[in-house]
Amino acid sequence: MELKLIPIEKPETLNVILGQAHFIKTVEDLHEALVTAVPGIRFGLAFSEASGKRLIRRSGTDEALVELAVRNLLNLAAGHTFLIVLGEGFYPINVLHAVKACPEVVRIFAATANPLKVVVAEEGEQRAILGVMDGFKPLGVEDEAEVAWRKDLLRRFGYKL
Repeated sequence: MELKLIPIEKPETLNVILGQAHFIKTVEDLHEALVTAVPGIRFGLAFSEASGKRLIRRSGTDEALVELAVRNLLNLAAGHTFLIVLGEGFYPINVLHAVKACPEVVRIFAATANPLKVVVAEEGEQRAILGVMDGFKPLGVEDEAEVAWRKDLLRRFGYKL
């Protein structure tokens, strides 16, 4: 078995959701979940089949984002994996519940705008995601001023009253 570290390539301003699912119906169900959760959402979606024709299935509302999702999954090359690339101004917090509620979704590895690397094990014709490296190491612990800043930020975004 060989371990590999595969970066997810994307502009800094875009968020991605990386997960595992189990059935060809994943593409249609995730598409429907996303457009239902946030009308007008811009996204690209790709899903890697693990058996049969072993194709990357794709969908989305923005062709450039679809192409980016496909390119990343071709590089990742792990079966039953999906990647959603959200357009600028669209965030995982608004769609993650709907994505996780999709019957085919097995797990979510990451939902982030941070630099993302995927830890992959490879043996023969199989690849598996072991985990992810999401962002960077912490630099310290928040003090009272940082707590106040965090709470204010969440209120400015409208996430808290």
